[in-house]
Amino acid sequence: MGEIVDIVLGLVLGAILMYWIFSLFRKKRNKEITEEQSTVILNKIRSVCKLVSVEGDFAEIYHYENTKDTFMSLFRSKKKALIVIKAKAHIGYDLNKLILKAINDKKTIVLSHFPEPEVLSIEPDLQFYDIKNGIFNSFSPTDLTNLNQEAKEHIKQKIPESGLMQTARNEALQAVLVVEKIVETIGWKLDYSALEISEQEKKRIE
Repeated sequence: MGEIVDIVLGLVLGAILMYWIFSLFRKKRNKEITEEQSTVILNKIRSVCKLVSVEGDFAEIYHYENTKDTFMSLFRSKKKALIVIKAKAHIGYDLNKLILKAINDKKTIVLSHFPEPEVLSIEPDLQFYDIKNGIFNSFSPTDLTNLNQEAKEHIKQKIPESGLMQTARNEALQAVLVVEKIVETIGWKLDYSALEISEQEKKRIE
């Protein structure tokens, strides 16, 4: 009788031990999967890199003039042109600047900082009018390259007064919601309660 009790007790203890080992293995496995998910989702958000929220069109008239001294500054040769700049500017957010933290046991991504909008790209299209070359100072391919760069800088200086930056700020919550949708693709949730978002913006989205 005592032997049967010992056998039964041994089986019960063995079952408990096996269950305990299996639980530890499963918990470890689930933890590894969760940590892998958090890594995947964080990389997925950052892979979007730059998110365009506002696009603006510009049309500007730019007067270009360049004077070149020749022959030991005895003569000055001037070239000039009237340039119409048509440009498209993209304003948005660099998602690499997000501050994110994964809380694995809650399957939650905490977004504690969202960057300010910035100029992501400017695409200028230059049209030249009233081109006048100097005798010793004429337009070259290098000038065209430099003028493209100058055109970008010219448009960049116009952006603050255009209202595009403020418009992009007003779209900040929309950008956050895009990040939220990315997080939800693997069944996680985004916590952005630490961000300062105006009640007016929240009501507008709702």
